[in-house]
Amino acid sequence: MLDLSVHGGMVFDGRGGEAVRADIGIEGDRIAAVGDLSLAEARFCVDASGRNVCPGFVDVHSHSDAYLLIEPSAPSKIHQGVTTEVVGNCGASAAPRTERNRMPSDWLEHKYPGTWQSFAEYRTLLEKVKPAVNAVLLVGHNTLRGGVLGYENRAATADERRQMLALLQKSLDEGARGMSTGLIYSPGMFTPPEEIVELARAVAARHGTYATHMRNEGPKLIEAIDEALALGRESGVSVQISHLKTSGEGNWHLIDAALDRLRKARAGGVAVAADRYPYMAGNTDLDVVFPAWAAEGGRDVIMARLRDPGQRQKLVRDMRDSRPDDAWKGVVIGSVAAKQYARFRGQPLVAVAKELGMHPVEAIVTLVEADNLKTMAFFFGMSEENMKRIFAEPYVMVGSDASIRCPTGPLSKDYPHPRAYGTFPRFLRMSLEGETVPLPEAVRKMTALPAEKFGLRDRGRLEKGMKADIVVFDPDKVRDTATYADPHQFAAGIDHVIVNGIVTLKDGKLTGQRGGRVL
Repeated sequence: MLDLSVHGGMVFDGRGGEAVRADIGIEGDRIAAVGDLSLAEARFCVDASGRNVCPGFVDVHSHSDAYLLIEPSAPSKIHQGVTTEVVGNCGASAAPRTERNRMPSDWLEHKYPGTWQSFAEYRTLLEKVKPAVNAVLLVGHNTLRGGVLGYENRAATADERRQMLALLQKSLDEGARGMSTGLIYSPGMFTPPEEIVELARAVAARHGTYATHMRNEGPKLIEAIDEALALGRESGVSVQISHLKTSGEGNWHLIDAALDRLRKARAGGVAVAADRYPYMAGNTDLDVVFPAWAAEGGRDVIMARLRDPGQRQKLVRDMRDSRPDDAWKGVVIGSVAAKQYARFRGQPLVAVAKELGMHPVEAIVTLVEADNLKTMAFFFGMSEENMKRIFAEPYVMVGSDASIRCPTGPLSKDYPHPRAYGTFPRFLRMSLEGETVPLPEAVRKMTALPAEKFGLRDRGRLEKGMKADIVVFDPDKVRDTATYADPHQFAAGIDHVIVNGIVTLKDGKLTGQRGGRVL
């Protein structure tokens, strides 16, 4: 007798082929059979009549590292059909922790069900809370570098490079599946390429993946891609370019050269792929617009700099000189911790500046100082046409670039990007309405393609012997509902989610059962 059956649905196996009418039988945590199971008995049945059935979605670019410890039910991701998250992206990971490095400010705001320092201790704690989703763990380069030499603007010494390499190798031994960089953030921005290549070789030796938030996604996009490709060639590591985009209207024309570079590199043997989210705005710390000299030294040093009249004046002057005034029109304020400015959440920066009676740059500095560097922002300026062209590339997969959220509890207090709740249903809706790739290919981009890239050999496809990570969705109803004005909204149309054979979402509601694992 089967433990579970999913019957009556149109099944996409994840490989990119058209759907077929089939049933799926599950025993334990694995798929036991796919086909006509009308005569088979099962202890529990999921009716997928009139629905599409596909492998669980793999979110290849997530920041849920620490939040999974707080909200292991992962509601915003489960409601999207996500069954596996690749965490530790953009150079920031929850571990390893040392006396010198720090976690991102939004992670530091919360209390956790335990303490950790090493990657092994973090993994043990994560396994103990038993998350609803599977987790693939990357170690962040900024976490490594900050842990060894802090946030100084200089190259690492030979001894410091050895320390970083040892810390990376230890983390890989303890469960990390690769490394990420965030080269627009401190201290990654201070790192010469050769330092990263040395670390990437260690990742390649373990058959891991190197994911990179490149140094530039605007006017110097091509140079940034060239750096990532050169690293792949020199180290032999599998490269994942995070949230591939052409930021700023003046840079939209770079799409042709960018895609040409990637296609030629792949044809030449470089194992490079990319991911993207289906939105036109990014979301990160508001102080990401600070020049390198102002981002050096860590939180206390930066805050002291902001409070020094002379340095503050220099910062404002340098920021005003770096961009035309029109550039600030694409910035919208996101999360704000300071109560006196909380009313500005979701408001355009130029409107905030007008209310405060100051230039947008001065408004940025004012908010960031009051918020102790915790202010987040949405950065508009991407091309919808370019986004569709990027998604059309066969090596591009889907990543939310968001951590888990929940409309209630500790993860409901901030103001996230709607991608935290809507990325995967939004991409499905685009496909179903003919705005991007056909549905079989859309499913492949969220299942088999990312599973192959990150070495998940027994996931991403609906075949006998594979792990039973399964999504059942209504093609007529699936869509995102979260908006920039009201982001804490679950997606619609995801009916059932099964993780390692455990029914986690049934009829659109969480069951309270969690079957995720650290992979």
